[in-house]
Amino acid sequence: MPLPPTEPPSDRPDPQPGGYVGSRPPTEPPSDTPTPRIEPPATDPPPGGYLGTQPPTEPPSDAPTPRIEPPATGPRPRGYVGSRPPTYDAEPTALPVADPDDLDDLVADTVLDGARYGACTLRAVSVRGDSARYRGEPRRDSLLTARFGTGEHALLLVAMATGARATPGAHRAAAEACHWIGRAVGRSHSRLVEDIRAGRRGDLKSGLHRLTDRSLGKLRASAAEQGVDPEEYAAGLRCLLLPADPECRTRVFFGVGPGGLFRLREGEWQDIEPQVTDIKGEPVLGFGSPPSETPEGDRLTMDLGIPTPPSPYEPAPEPPREPFRFRTSVARPGDTLLMCSSGLADPLRGEPELCEYLGDRWSRPEPPGLAAFLADSQVRVKGYADDRTAAAVWEA
Repeated sequence: MPLPPTEPPSDRPDPQPGGYVGSRPPTEPPSDTPTPRIEPPATDPPPGGYLGTQPPTEPPSDAPTPRIEPPATGPRPRGYVGSRPPTYDAEPTALPVADPDDLDDLVADTVLDGARYGACTLRAVSVRGDSARYRGEPRRDSLLTARFGTGEHALLLVAMATGARATPGAHRAAAEACHWIGRAVGRSHSRLVEDIRAGRRGDLKSGLHRLTDRSLGKLRASAAEQGVDPEEYAAGLRCLLLPADPECRTRVFFGVGPGGLFRLREGEWQDIEPQVTDIKGEPVLGFGSPPSETPEGDRLTMDLGIPTPPSPYEPAPEPPREPFRFRTSVARPGDTLLMCSSGLADPLRGEPELCEYLGDRWSRPEPPGLAAFLADSQVRVKGYADDRTAAAVWEA
């Protein structure tokens, strides 16, 4: 059956006041004033027109609107510094080989973290080097950021470790070193906070030296359990302690192994890496140059280089260990403290253009965001392709 034709719209006026559409009437009572009909605005307003209920304060001008330029924020991020770009690609190329039965052993290419406590803002990053990215090797650097305690009694720890070069378990050794020192500091954080606040430098140095030796000793024990040479399953360790108390601006650095500790103050970089204390006293056998004669005046015979067999009654001597490094510093407002592994410390010491670039980027009043810090910390320099791990602290 065909449908009846649609009736044309009626010319009848709108419903009488008081009408409504829907299952329930509106909350407010109907008004006696007819509802005005809302006309849609014209698609293209006439020249000089406006949209809205009131005209703009100033009449429109015939002059073109000037273009608003963003304020200058310093140099733009750069991919590399130096006369030539590095040999390797800027982005990761190959992934490390994975074991389907040991996926926990995989290491991410990049780790990024940050926080703000008290008067300081922390940025931390660990990036796989260009060489490892190209060869499909895992990142040998490990990074740990942790907070122990709450409120003003909290203590921030930043630990970074670098495994031995050209060893298969370097990334595992670095991760273990960070975990061991993290557990040791976490269990002693209350005492450490008290010592930092009271300025007990001697107690801090001896206590942190003991915790470091104990942590690296456990790493050597882990190597023995795995049947690995302790020299191959080893790691350099560098740590930074930051109290969360805004009234305490003491920053504590300690660790073992190569790397860098820098301070950016008033736009100038300062290398504040603690130096190993010079050895004083007479030379001893096995260290330094031997004396030419005995105390009795007898001349010593020439050393023919024949090794002396070890005595069965004495334990075998341990290989020489890296010296313990320790430094406390009081931060000033506007300072930037940088602790980093050799992957960033070496180009900072060897390429002045990198120092100038990062000094300008990181000496601004506001610390960079995580993405900007990541971009800055991986500015490449030809000839430096190792992993880079860095932790920077901006003082408010």
